[in-house]
This record gives sequence, C-alpha cells and structure tokens, in this order.
Amino acid sequence: MTRIKRGYIARRRRTKLRLFASSFRGAHSRLTRTMTQQRIRALVSAHRDRGKRKRDFRRLWITRINAVIHEMGVFYSYNEFIHNLYKKQLLLNRKILAQIALLNRSCLYTISNDIKK
Repeated sequence: MTRIKRGYIARRRRTKLRLFASSFRGAHSRLTRTMTQQRIRALVSAHRDRGKRKRDFRRLWITRINAVIHEMGVFYSYNEFIHNLYKKQLLLNRKILAQIALLNRSCLYTISNDIKK
C-alpha cells in the first residue's frame, strides 16, 4: 500500500503558531498544545490590558491635575475644578489639562481663575 501524504494546511497553521510563541519560555514555545494554550492566554491578557491602560492613564492625569490644583490653592478639590469647567463649557479633557499642569502652570492658573468667576 502506498503512503498517503497529508496536506500542508496543518503544518502552516502550526508554523504560524510557532512564530507567535517563539519568545515564550520552556515548553510554551516547543509543544504545540501548550503553545496554543499560551497563545490564547496571551491574547486574552493583551485584550484585557488595553482597557486597563486607558484606566491607568486617566488615573495618572487626574492625580497630576489634583496635585497642581492643591499646590496652587485655587480650588479645594479636583472635583470642584472639573465641575466648574463643565459649567463654563470649557471642553478640555483630562489629558490636555494634565499636560498644561505639567508644562505651563500659569496657564492652568488663569484657566482656573476664569472659571471661578
């Protein structure tokens, strides 16, 4: 009986998997079954942490704004500052406010004085 050769599709799939898992340690980069498990786990972690990164940066911006506001003594709290920004319809997001707070504190001081009135 002649030998039947299999197709190349499964080999191509495993090759792609090996390229993805080549940086993993130990059996996670050598054994196909553990490679697939680690690949799923890595992709789940990447998906979860993309959302977490957004939350972390928002927390950082809020902390920076709050620190500068307390240092200037303009407002008692960050909450009050943001509330007054919205009341005056100044559409500055927290990222921009944090950059202003770091690079140009006098500008943030003038903004806070304008919205206080």
